[in-house]
Amino acid sequence: MLERFNGARLRQLLVHDEVWTTGDLSSVALWAPPKRWKTTGREDMELARCLLHPRLIGRMPLIATGLFGMERRHPREVPHWYLAVLGTDPSAQGQGLGSAVLEPVLDRCDTDGVGAYLESSKERNIDFYARHGFRVTGEIDLPRGPRLWPMWRDPRT
Repeated sequence: MLERFNGARLRQLLVHDEVWTTGDLSSVALWAPPKRWKTTGREDMELARCLLHPRLIGRMPLIATGLFGMERRHPREVPHWYLAVLGTDPSAQGQGLGSAVLEPVLDRCDTDGVGAYLESSKERNIDFYARHGFRVTGEIDLPRGPRLWPMWRDPRT
């Protein structure tokens, strides 16, 4: 189910041509450009279909509450790049690959004077993102799920 969900989200983000990877695909950053981060109703339905499984049917209200909670906290007024996914193969972590796939869009943010936004689902990643200029703007407790930390990065001058 998670593989289908992530595959659907990848297809949605690929249309923006803002997928940055290392040459060996061991690290990837999936970005949505300013004013294009919000999913459409059709995309939301595609994601929901990926989660259809008898064991998850009863949890659908919790999943929907969590997703809508994340969306409500997403900045709406200020144009920004949205880091939807950043992942590095565990065997390749600590080698600067995550930083390398972040760099092209963060450089563009700085050049264009545009902010960046993400939600971290791991507290241990907060320091990593802080080294790139992000700061925690709050906390989101997902119902019976993990805590998320929304983070914002102002462009560097």
